[in-house]
Amino acid sequence: MEGFKILDYLYTLSLSPIYINIIGAFLVALSITLISIPKIIRVSHRKQLMDQPGERSSHTQKVPTLGGVAIYFALVISFSIFSSDINYNYSFFMSSITILFFIGLMDDLLVVAPDKKIYAQLISSLLIVFGSGIQLTTLGGLFGIHQLPYVLSVIFTVFVFLILNNSYNLIDGLDGLASFIGIIICFAFIVVFFRLFDYSAGTLAVSLLASLLGFIRYNLSNRYKIFMGDTGSMVVGFVLTFLLIRFLFISSQPNYSLNSAPVIGLYIFVIPIVDTVSVIIARLRKGKNPMKPDKNHLHHQLIFLGLNHVTTGLVLGSINIIFIIIAFVLRRSDINFLFLLFLILSTSFVVLIYHLVNRKQQKLNLYEK
Repeated sequence: MEGFKILDYLYTLSLSPIYINIIGAFLVALSITLISIPKIIRVSHRKQLMDQPGERSSHTQKVPTLGGVAIYFALVISFSIFSSDINYNYSFFMSSITILFFIGLMDDLLVVAPDKKIYAQLISSLLIVFGSGIQLTTLGGLFGIHQLPYVLSVIFTVFVFLILNNSYNLIDGLDGLASFIGIIICFAFIVVFFRLFDYSAGTLAVSLLASLLGFIRYNLSNRYKIFMGDTGSMVVGFVLTFLLIRFLFISSQPNYSLNSAPVIGLYIFVIPIVDTVSVIIARLRKGKNPMKPDKNHLHHQLIFLGLNHVTTGLVLGSINIIFIIIAFVLRRSDINFLFLLFLILSTSFVVLIYHLVNRKQQKLNLYEK
């Protein structure tokens, strides 16, 4: 008598195996996150594994920082169970996020030098490029550039991994913001990958979305608050970037040719990208080190304008959703037109915020006089 296998039994039901994988991955990831985070909070308080409020902090009390541990395990367990095709591509992916999980955990517990985190991201990116063979091979005609030479393709892919991973990490400075943006991006990729029939990547996006939904419930809580920490932001940022690289890789194949895909990626990641670029420009204009942390991020500006944490997250999340909708509607447009439109819309958004901030600052200066 053969042993009972629960997935084999579920696949015999009238429901499509695709929907079983989606529902299963979602429920397992959500359940693991919701169950494990209270225990992590309890241990963190007992062992004093807490983030101390500082000058740039948005909190005034000590808060546990190991929410990323729950996100990582929920993601890995649900994806490994319900992915329809875990081949060598995803075995290297699992290795990559495990490296980042370990480095992020060390940073949350002991503090790791920034260069060591960059080295870990570099190794993880190279594992994807050389282990899975997934990389950016074309710009789709952007600036007249189509196929990239192999060496340039490798360098550009690693560059995108490093930039987007760290850009996502930079928006993790406000309760719920990184999670909300991550959920929005995941939902976009769920739609994309199931339209492209890449069910494994779609299941990965579902698992991450459910993990973030479970986490944000505690991240926004006043009583049981927890941060995702570098453990979470490094893993989540890398997974989101991997999904983008996977989307661009598939879109470059003859059967799925979508020339505008490289710029669509900008629309999907608009908030992390625009926030990083704007804050670096602001620091350079003031003669400051562009790598030195400060309170010039978009969410800091909106807080200064009087918005609370939740409203700020909703505003930035809504902008991200609008950009994704625009990209979807105009996906068949010329790639250079889409890029120009992205520059106009994103620049206008940032200029508007800084204009409002300057007006308020001028009024405050008048009151002080």
